[in-house]
Amino acid sequence: MTGSIRSKRCDFLRRFAPVVVAAGLALTLMGCTTTQPTEPTGALGVAAAADGSVDGRRSAEAWGERYRANPVDPEAAINYARALRRNGQRPQAVAVLEQAATQNPKHRGVLGAYGRALADDGHYKQAVDVLDRAQAPGQPDWRILSVQGAALDQMGRHEEAQRYYGTALRIAPDEPSVLSNLGLSYALSKDLVRAETTLRRAAGQPRVDPRVRKNLALVVGLQGRSSEAEGIARSELPSDEATTHVAYLRQVLALQNGWKQSGDAGKPLVRAEGS
Repeated sequence: MTGSIRSKRCDFLRRFAPVVVAAGLALTLMGCTTTQPTEPTGALGVAAAADGSVDGRRSAEAWGERYRANPVDPEAAINYARALRRNGQRPQAVAVLEQAATQNPKHRGVLGAYGRALADDGHYKQAVDVLDRAQAPGQPDWRILSVQGAALDQMGRHEEAQRYYGTALRIAPDEPSVLSNLGLSYALSKDLVRAETTLRRAAGQPRVDPRVRKNLALVVGLQGRSSEAEGIARSELPSDEATTHVAYLRQVLALQNGWKQSGDAGKPLVRAEGS
């Protein structure tokens, strides 16, 4: 494959692969690695997307002031790091939580936040190790398990990642964020039928994030059912967002057809995987 074709493929697949999940990490696609600023939902936090708004900056400034006044305060460190991540300042968030973890080596909240920040910044192995320490013995947190699964997937340890998702789902059955990660895992391992089944299950849950349905549309389209894929996008998304998504979907599928014709095996999604 030429560099220009690979670049186009990466650009389009980056558009679809990330999904808001408890881990929310973007996945590795045919040599294209992306990471998205995300955070588990529920007790461990809310999905953290880049936020350059006035409120986002004010939040970072307010928590930063409190953190600098008392760097050993776990609450201040966790919330300051969260605000930094929302503003796209992931390395800075890691640095804040690294210091907090040093000062509070047994604080599970700090360790959980530190592990997520590490994974968010691409330090996957270290993230898995830190998150192991964040788990309470005998009481695993499904959100942490899903983050670990997504990090393991980024390292290519896909079967192991899926075991983490399975454990998370036993604790939180039908949790859409975990199902979303698992569905993408199957897609990345080229099991598109299983991926579709899992993503449909995720999309059927209450209050599911729209990006789950975007990924479902992509997986359906990659199986050659482009009209159905467009229908999913148009029926599940706001009209303006659906129009944009369908346009990208058509480009992805056109690229896929070009890869098949060029003998590139038509494998836009590879390898399997884990909120």
